[in-house]
Amino acid sequence: MTCSKNALVVRGGWDGHQPVEATELFIPFLEENGYTVRVEESAKIYADPEYMAGVDLIVQCMTMSTIEQDEFRGLRAAVESGTGLAGWHGGIADSYRNTSDYLHLIGGQFACHPGKHADELKGEQADNYVPYTVNMLPAAAGHPITEGIADFELETEQYWVLSDDYIDVLATTTQKARSWDPWQREVTSPAIWTRQWGAGRIFVSTPGHRVEVLQDTNVRTIIERGMLWASR
Repeated sequence: MTCSKNALVVRGGWDGHQPVEATELFIPFLEENGYTVRVEESAKIYADPEYMAGVDLIVQCMTMSTIEQDEFRGLRAAVESGTGLAGWHGGIADSYRNTSDYLHLIGGQFACHPGKHADELKGEQADNYVPYTVNMLPAAAGHPITEGIADFELETEQYWVLSDDYIDVLATTTQKARSWDPWQREVTSPAIWTRQWGAGRIFVSTPGHRVEVLQDTNVRTIIERGMLWASR
């Protein structure tokens, strides 16, 4: 008989990323794969060492917000001990800006998402949607998260990411240098990456702004595989 694994979903922060709807999209997948899922609406649970010691996978969807030092230390200790950490878009790559140690743990941080020309702005989220390509690197061909997935197109927020070279990048995306932009050459950012931290694995996908992006076949497949890959 197969023992159930434990997944912790931590969600909240900016409502524009639909943290409830987005995570509800993936909870049935986790349950179908043998996980008992607990949902928390804040980072407070990270400060409970007894509970965290039994978590196999953390799925975090917490844009911005803040984290207390005991909460962060609990999260980091869990990952270092083998708990997987997975997430997408601002829910993992734009969380807890006040805590530099968290940015160090993740290895890549949202900087901006350059949007449309000023003449096209309408004061809505779509102002920041641009067409772009997610480019698979050679390493992606043989990786269980991205195997069989070719370059694909999206029209949504394109994350410009500040990162270090301890991340293992599976896919990138290149910001164009448009006539009105202040930068004068194209800039390539990681779009999908993993990171080994102690005994734990971290998975990040920057595509995933809202539910409709998460429902893209490529994005959803990558995230589902990424969660399973990261898990203890």
